[in-house]
Amino acid sequence: MAVMLIADDNKQITSILKEYAKNEGYEVKIAYDGKETLELFNKYNPDVVLLDVMMPKIDGFEVCREIRKISNVPVIMITARGEDFERIMGLDIGADDYIVKPFSPAEVMARVRAVMRRIMSDNTSNKIFKYDNLTINMESYVVTIDNKNVDLTKKELEILWTLASNRNKVFTRDNLLNSIWGYDYYGDSRTVDSHIKRLRSKLDNFNHENWEIKTIWGVGYKFEVCDEK
Repeated sequence: MAVMLIADDNKQITSILKEYAKNEGYEVKIAYDGKETLELFNKYNPDVVLLDVMMPKIDGFEVCREIRKISNVPVIMITARGEDFERIMGLDIGADDYIVKPFSPAEVMARVRAVMRRIMSDNTSNKIFKYDNLTINMESYVVTIDNKNVDLTKKELEILWTLASNRNKVFTRDNLLNSIWGYDYYGDSRTVDSHIKRLRSKLDNFNHENWEIKTIWGVGYKFEVCDEK
């Protein structure tokens, strides 16, 4: 199930948007200030974010900047003010769309659908990842290093794709469980560790001195490249 993070300090707005989002099939997480937004974002790795501009602790613009440092997840900003400079600022720092209060919740969901369709279209045309001597093809489920096939299971390949296509972003074990096994999976997070161990063992049969799957102790894993360490 896709996850939507709704960030707004107005509980009436979040309650209404939550019901509309659930009807669209989303699992919904709610944050009431900017600090909590970033915490929930890092914990749940949502598929789309509805982000209010005027929030306590950290405003929406700064939250968007922080999200853009680690993710290209769709962000739709919401504000009570409609000045052009705010819209321009929001879009310039990486927001995908902008909605001014008061709004219709149905319109918000329509905007979400439009952004997600665009993202899905972009992803469909971008199913091949290349870095250095590594190529991952998600259409044919083939991984090569130095043009030699790497024999991976489906889950191993999906882990590699998730990490590599978000290079230097740290994924917790729960992030990986949720995005690859799904939210209905009730297995132990050690499942991730065992898959990572087997994946590394297979990759170590090939040269990959310019990149690696790195363990961030106490947190999770990331695809680290040598020129960005």
